Amino acid sequence: MKKTFSLFISLTLLMVATGCSQSQKTDRTAQNEAQKTITPVEVKSEDGLARAYFASGCFWCVEAIYESVKGVKESISGYSGGHTENPTYEDSNTGKTGHAEAVEIIYDPEVVSFATLVDVYFGSQNVTQANGQGPDNGSQYRSIIFYQNDDQKKIIDEKIAALNKEMGDEEVAAEVLPFQKFWIGEDYHQDYEKKHPENPYVRGVSIPRLKKFQEKFPHLLKDGAKH
Repeated sequence: MKKTFSLFISLTLLMVATGCSQSQKTDRTAQNEAQKTITPVEVKSEDGLARAYFASGCFWCVEAIYESVKGVKESISGYSGGHTENPTYEDSNTGKTGHAEAVEIIYDPEVVSFATLVDVYFGSQNVTQANGQGPDNGSQYRSIIFYQNDDQKKIIDEKIAALNKEMGDEEVAAEVLPFQKFWIGEDYHQDYEKKHPENPYVRGVSIPRLKKFQEKFPHLLKDGAKH
């Protein structure tokens, strides 16, 4: 009887969890559809530098990848794509803010183009994995590529179409959304991979992901950037 009751409880909890997950997915889909009708915010260039915004799993990993690319002056970890103000790491991890861990890329467009940054984006992740990357799963780890104007959206759409054609039965899982706002993450998240090379997650996930990217795109790396 105890075993049967435990099984009943387990199944009930699973159904509730699945229902909540489906509910959150439906809410996020509705949110994304609403966002697509919003005019993107274009960030003005400062000192000749431009900014681009990407989400692709853990921001520790993505930040390190972009900082190894020629023409990228800085990569900042934070949050974007959601509906709440001033999100924190703890808030984001609940999956209820709508935000994903994201990075702000500050770059010199005379050295590296937005199109190349998009190539870096798709070339440094599993493009078919939905709602996460590698061992990190949940809406806060989903892939989003943000555009600030029609030219950027055209570049993104064309590259996704080419990837989808190349893959055949599979499709790119990344969401494409108009950029609205980037919330800078907590200080301790910045340059995390660089500052904590002995961290088990960094050693097991971040560094291997960075090395895989660097081996794939050696021509895009800064001098001395190879890990």
